[in-house]
Amino acid sequence: MRILIAICLVLTIMAPPLAKADLDASDRAELNKVIEDFIRNNPEVVRDTLISLAAREEAERKQTGLAMVRDDLGDPVMGNPNGKITLYEFSDYNCGYCKRVFEPIQQLLRDNQDVRLVIKEFPILSQSSLVAAKAAIAAEMQGKFSAYHIAMMTYRGKITEDVVMRLAAQAGIDEKQLKISMESPKTAAIIQRTREAAAALEINGTPGLVVGNTVVAGAIGFDELVKLIAEERNKQG
Repeated sequence: MRILIAICLVLTIMAPPLAKADLDASDRAELNKVIEDFIRNNPEVVRDTLISLAAREEAERKQTGLAMVRDDLGDPVMGNPNGKITLYEFSDYNCGYCKRVFEPIQQLLRDNQDVRLVIKEFPILSQSSLVAAKAAIAAEMQGKFSAYHIAMMTYRGKITEDVVMRLAAQAGIDEKQLKISMESPKTAAIIQRTREAAAALEINGTPGLVVGNTVVAGAIGFDELVKLIAEERNKQG
């Protein structure tokens, strides 16, 4: 349907400037012939216009998604909270690849004091992922996210609600307040915001990384992370 609309737009521009109200049957037949001839004789113009339209829509979609990602109030933060460079990570605590990239990212933070890591809690793998994500945001509210996140990412068993609560307690998080915060509208809104940002950027799995205008799908190694940060640092000057 979008393609048909685009073709019509192109052909409307190329067609004679006749008002619809002034077109009788004869005029319409003539216009249809002009359109058919145009398509037959200029297929590359239609093709290039559609490609251009698709590219513009893609760019607009990406910019919308990036703006949504940067709306990060309430998202858990590690590293330098005032860092010049922000690395966003879409993460799920049941994701093996997220656990694989955990240590490289921690090393990156240790080596680069100007990097701010924002965890976009993106629970997509199971119901326990949602429980863990809610607890992460609630832990951030208590200022205990880092300890919770490290415990969760280094845990090698199956993530269950009991595991989440036990590791949260070990991280020094108040359980009563944790449960209240987990079910708060604010927590639900943060997770929903992340889901919408992921959809806009077509991030369908975890981990997903965003630095500046660069979106990376999947886990990458330490050297690639360093390169990603260096490129963004150079862009910022």
